Amino acid sequence: MTQPNQTVADQSGSDVRDLDARDRTIAELERQNRKLAKINAALMQRVERSMDYQANAYSMFQTAIGLETQVRARTDELKAALDRLERTNDALRTARDAAERANRFKTRFFTAVGHDLLQPLHAARLSLSALAESGVSPYARLIGQVDHSLSTIEELLRTILDLSKLESGAFRPSLQAVGIKDLLQSVLLDMAPIAREKGIALSIRAPDAAVISDPLMMRRILQNLLANAVQYTDEGRVLLTARRRGAEVRIDVWDTGPGIAPAEQSKIFEEFQRGAAGERSHGGGFGIGLAIISRMIEALGHKIELCSEPGRGTRFSVSVPLAPNDAVVARVLTGGARQEAASRIYGLGALKVLVIDNDLAVRQAMGALLDRWGCESRLFAGLDEIETLLGSEPAFTPDIVLADFHLDDGQSGLAAVARLREVRGLPIPAVVITADHSSEVSDAVGAAGCEILRKPVKPAELRALITHLLG
Repeated sequence: MTQPNQTVADQSGSDVRDLDARDRTIAELERQNRKLAKINAALMQRVERSMDYQANAYSMFQTAIGLETQVRARTDELKAALDRLERTNDALRTARDAAERANRFKTRFFTAVGHDLLQPLHAARLSLSALAESGVSPYARLIGQVDHSLSTIEELLRTILDLSKLESGAFRPSLQAVGIKDLLQSVLLDMAPIAREKGIALSIRAPDAAVISDPLMMRRILQNLLANAVQYTDEGRVLLTARRRGAEVRIDVWDTGPGIAPAEQSKIFEEFQRGAAGERSHGGGFGIGLAIISRMIEALGHKIELCSEPGRGTRFSVSVPLAPNDAVVARVLTGGARQEAASRIYGLGALKVLVIDNDLAVRQAMGALLDRWGCESRLFAGLDEIETLLGSEPAFTPDIVLADFHLDDGQSGLAAVARLREVRGLPIPAVVITADHSSEVSDAVGAAGCEILRKPVKPAELRALITHLLG
């Protein structure tokens, strides 16, 4: 009984061990299966990522091709635009060069024509003055009318020349310290006779100060403004004032004239604009005076303002920078000072005056005028004749020389003056009379120590300047 039972027990134990072994085997297989599943999943992710990368790379490749095509198209468009721009710039440069050439030609043309027109006008006024001062002409009134007509022609020519130079930029201001009181007084002296004739009170208020400006251009500006104020004022007063305003001096020209309507104030500085008051005025004018003033002020870097009320009057204001305290103030030798000197002495005694001009009519007219003034005049056409005089009359020394700037064969009146001074060893006073308004001529005359007058010369102004130079 024991042996069979033992056999059954052994068999049962063997089955249990087999079951355990099988369970372990199943568990191991399941573990390996899970591991393989994870490996498979990882491999699948790698494959998917690889496929995504390839897809992205292909997409990027396609995008790059598209961008390259767009860049090439934009480059072609830009190149075409640059070519068009270059052609446009070439056309603009050509047009600009043509405009500059035309502008230079216009300036030279107006300068040459102005010189040619002012020459006979200069001779005519000298002859007319000699005739008027003879005191024997029965046509005194007619002479006055002719003189007035010549003055109008001269004003028009000078205005055209000034406007042309301002447009071309030929005006180059010579900025320096200018005494404001002396400048205003000189302008007022010039206009005082006209104001007295109209019964208009003319007064001035100015501080002892200096401003930085071009004295000639500034004087021209104030002359024009004051002349307009006197012309358009029928009764009342005209006031010329200057006041310090911070780092500037504001110069005001007040009048009690008809005023300027608000609608006209915006265009009063344009060419050929005189306004209603100008149209009603009997004083003439071309309507370009204020246009020239505006451009002169712009060239000087100053400022101009207008304040006007119809029926009450007008104020023009020009703001000019103050000069430093240690600035050297330029001497203002003006028409008013010259006229004052002329009023003291009419004749010039037995002065020896040497005239140099290549125009025969001018020489003859100047000689007749000097004869009326009691002067001993010597008339010459150029440097060759001066050399002959120096050799043939070593004792002759003129008291003053009146020389044209431009002589024949490219000669200059300054060279004749320099030769006279060199041979005689004396600083002989000299006045250069020219129709050339360029700054180069002004600078050359100043550097030579000579005075300058512009053709056509007013005889009273010439006489006053001679008196001033000879004391």
